[in-house]
Order: sequence, then C-alpha cells, then structure tokens
Amino acid sequence: MVEKQVMSSSAEQNVVRRFASGQMISMAKLVLECAFQPIVETTTGSVFGYESLMRGHERIGFANPIELLDHVEAEGQLVELEKMIASRALAKFSTLPDCSSATLFLNLDVRLIRHGDIILDKLLEQLTQAKIPPSSICFELSERFDNTSVPEFGALINRMRKEGFKLAIDDFGVGHGEMKLLCDFDVDYLKIDRYFIQDVERNPRKRHMVKNIVNIAHVLGVRVIAEGIETEGEFLTCREMGVDLIQGWFVSRPTTFVKELHGSFPHLQQLGDTRRNRQTLDEILIRRQIEHLPTVYENDSIDSVFELFRRNPEQAFFPVLNANGEPRGVINEYHLKEYIYQPFGRDLLKNKVYERTISHFVDRAPIVGLDADADRLMNIFANMGGSACVILTENMRYVGVVSAASLIKVINEKQLKLAQEQNPLTALPGNRAISGFIEESCRDSDEDRFFCYCDFDNFKPFNDKYGFHVGDHAISLFSALMKRYFFSGDCFLGHIGGDDFFIGVRDWTTDEVTEILERLLGDFHDDVIALYSEEDRLAGQIKGFDRFGNEREFALLRCSIGVVQLPKGMLIGNPDGIGAEIANIKKAAKKSETGLVIHSHGEMK
Repeated sequence: MVEKQVMSSSAEQNVVRRFASGQMISMAKLVLECAFQPIVETTTGSVFGYESLMRGHERIGFANPIELLDHVEAEGQLVELEKMIASRALAKFSTLPDCSSATLFLNLDVRLIRHGDIILDKLLEQLTQAKIPPSSICFELSERFDNTSVPEFGALINRMRKEGFKLAIDDFGVGHGEMKLLCDFDVDYLKIDRYFIQDVERNPRKRHMVKNIVNIAHVLGVRVIAEGIETEGEFLTCREMGVDLIQGWFVSRPTTFVKELHGSFPHLQQLGDTRRNRQTLDEILIRRQIEHLPTVYENDSIDSVFELFRRNPEQAFFPVLNANGEPRGVINEYHLKEYIYQPFGRDLLKNKVYERTISHFVDRAPIVGLDADADRLMNIFANMGGSACVILTENMRYVGVVSAASLIKVINEKQLKLAQEQNPLTALPGNRAISGFIEESCRDSDEDRFFCYCDFDNFKPFNDKYGFHVGDHAISLFSALMKRYFFSGDCFLGHIGGDDFFIGVRDWTTDEVTEILERLLGDFHDDVIALYSEEDRLAGQIKGFDRFGNEREFALLRCSIGVVQLPKGMLIGNPDGIGAEIANIKKAAKKSETGLVIHSHGEMK
C-alpha cells in the first residue's frame, strides 16, 4: 500500500512538471512562499536576525528546494526565480518592526555568482525604497559547492563588501574549501553545520572541534552561528564554548506567518546562566579597562577619517562599524599615511574613479562578547598576531576595545582579588572561587564531577568550651588533611567559612571518591579527639549550649560530608538549584552513621 502511494505521488509530481514545462516561474509565483527561521543571540535569547527559507515547492511537484532550483537552472530561469524569491523575502522582512536593526540571511546559489550583479542591483533598489541599509542583508555562501572556482566570485565578493552587505559561510565543516574562504575573504559569520552540533554535549571529539572553530573564528573577527540546535544539551554546550548565535528547532521552527515571529525567547532566557543575572569578577574587571574609542562607519567619507585622526593624534587606529552598529574591524593610520605622503595622494583617495572607501582599508580584528572571561581573552591575544586590540561587543553591538596592556592589568587584578579572598587561617579560596568552580564544572560534561560540602557536627559547644584557638586548630587540622588527600590537578579545595569546607573533584569514580572521603573523615576523627580533655574523651560527650541557649549533652566533634555527583554527559545551565539540593543531602549526612552521603544530581531534592 505504501509503495503504491509513493508511486502515485511520484507520478503526480511528473505530471505537474510536464504541465509546467516552460511555465515554472509563473507557477512558482503562485505557490512559493518565504519562511523565516529566527537566529538568536546565545547569551540573551534575543532575536538577531532571520534566515529566509523556501516553502511551497511541493505544490508544483518538487520534493525539496534543491530539485526546483536544479530544474529552473536547466530551463535557464534560475536568475528570475532567485530575484523573485529575494524580493519576497525582503518585502516580508521590511514589515517586521525590528527590520532596521535585524539581519536577513539569504542563501546564494553558487550558479548565480556569475549573475550576481543583476541580483545585487535589484536588491539595492528595493533596500533604498524600504530605507533598509545593506548591512541588514547577509548572503550565505554554501560550502557544499566550490564557490571559489567561479571566475566572477572574487569581484562579486568585493562589490558586496563595498556596498555594505554582510557575508556568511554556510555548512562550515562539510564543504569544499571553507578554510580557504575564511582565509582569503572577509566574512562576518561562520555557520557550523548541524553534523557537528548534533549530540555535541555527549561527543568529546565534536566539542573539541566546535571549541576550536569558535576560537579560530573569533581571532579572525568572525562571529559563529550554530545551526540545527534541537536540544537543551546542544544549546548549553554551544553557549559554554562561546558560540555567538544559534538557530534550530529548540529555538523556533521556520514559519511563513509574520505574526508568529517573536523578538525574544523566554525559554532561552530562563536557561540563561547565572552570569547573565550577576556580573562575574572577570566582567567587572574587564569593564573597568574598556577603552571607548570613537568609531567610524564603513560608509563614512574618507575626509571624516582624516578629521578623526587629526583630532586624536595619539590614536593609531579606530574601530569601524556597519550601519547596524556591528564591528567590521579597525582602520589603521598607517594605511592612510601611504597616501598622505604621496604627491596628490589625498586627492586620489577622494577621486570617484579611483573608488577607495573606508571599507577598502578595514583590517580584521578579534571580536568577542563582553561576557568572555579574562583567560579566554588572553588566549585570543596570544593567537591573533599583529592586532592592537580585541573588539568587545554586547548583544552583538560594539561597546569598546581592550588592549594587551589593559588585559594584563585585568589578569593581575583578578589574581590579587582572589588572593585577598583566601581564608587567612587555611589559605584556601573563598566563596567566589568556589562558585566559579561549580559553574564551570556544571557546563563541562566531559567527565564525572563531585561537589563535596563538609560541615563539622557539634562545633559550637566544642568551640565554646575549649576556646577559639583550639577551634581554629581543629579547622587547620581538617584543612591539612584535605590538602593531603586531594592534591592532584583535578581537585579543587575551598573554605566556605568557619567550619564549612568545599571539595570539588573531576574525573574520579564514585568508589574512589567514597574511599578517600571515608579516610579523610576517619583521620579527622582520630586526630581531633586528641584536642579534648581525657575526661571528655572517656565520657564521649561534653555539656554545652545549643543555638537556642539550652544546656544539653553533645557528642564529640566529627565532620559530615554531603556529596552531589554530576554524571558524565550531564549539563546544568543554571547551578543555583544545587545549593538547595545539597542542603538536603547535608541533613541526611548529619543523620547518617558514617557522616557521608553521596547522591546523583536530582536524586534528592
């Protein structure tokens, strides 16, 4: 039955194609529509732009858009079809309330490159009528085809840049020459193919590939878009690795109805990590070092740049933005000096025939979001080679630059601040460092992770009876034992305050963690009992006052440890809930005979 239906459907498609032979454009005008799929800022959930996708092709007998494009190309009508589709996409885009600040992504078929000027002329005419800047349009160059083999490709790219259009490499990682395209041409975005995104949170090789693609792109001043995000795990992993923008069914499916498009997506904002709700130490320090340099726009006159350098003689470069406020790179003074010191050089720059615009002199510079940590910025500086600064953005728009000297100040201040927050008694990091370790571990699912919260039982009556000096001795004793047993590089030790400690462990098994923690608790009990008087040791208890002022008997001092385990592959976007979970585990540990309770995340809340 199914086979008969498939054959019937195929026969119907062939009938429609034969009927529409030579009339395909007329038929297409009646049935083809443009669907928009949102492209969203990873850290905020706000819509940055939309990719235009063809819909309705099945009504004229084609299983997918590629089949239709191949058919009209064979009939010599591909240019007409693409002009019509682009016009409809732009018409729909112009009705959106955010069209002046958003970006419309249009796919450019490799077979249209030789006819690119015709398409650009039509598009520029429509943009002028709609009062939309060319920088609101981004052409996607699919790497499933070899664009660079077309002789007219270089000239077309140069014209696109000159007119102010943006460029993206589509299907990055599965194409013909994406690295060559990335090296030889100034592109704005790089779209990582769905192949690398699928199950990325569970595939270490894919995570390694994506992370390095992101780092390379940012060093080159290119923003990264992850295609085909379908799960929360894929989203969280991409965000953690610094991906700038995402699109996919986890965000929103394509729609042909404008009223179904939203400006932001609350479900992404709710998954927004705690760094969006409070500034990290890195961001606070980086904000202090930002240089808010004056900017020039790529469509400004050359004279305006000369004037800017004249008014700021100590400045050797300025950031260049497009009409949407996104950074394109920097313009360096030495480029212009080559002309200034030549006879008639300045007049030559302004000669319309010579056609040297600001965009001609733009040098690429690393571009990174303001929420990047200081270590990542330092890594970019170490790899960028020759650029004077890193351009910082917030919500994809320019906010300032940071120089190498400024970043060194940030690193030094961070180290000093963390040193100041160390507990003076134990010399262990404090709460800020502990929170940082937990947040980082929650977003890195390569291995098992254990968060161990250590709390002394009956410490108050012990401290009250024997005095603060003996109490501090017990605290120092426990700290020394922690350092003895957890000394490897995959361990983190922290002092929450008083008699509360934290141990973070990565890439250990549950049996290994259990064995070492039991040994720690046993040694602490054996050592701390020596701090009691012989009378109290024999009695096995002491008299004291509880927190309510009531006198009663208390058992001797011991430590309880509650442990939350995050299994390998588990990602947590917002670790705030772990605090409430561990509170219950700590209660269970205090009631237990051994003083040690380990639960996987979510097992006990």
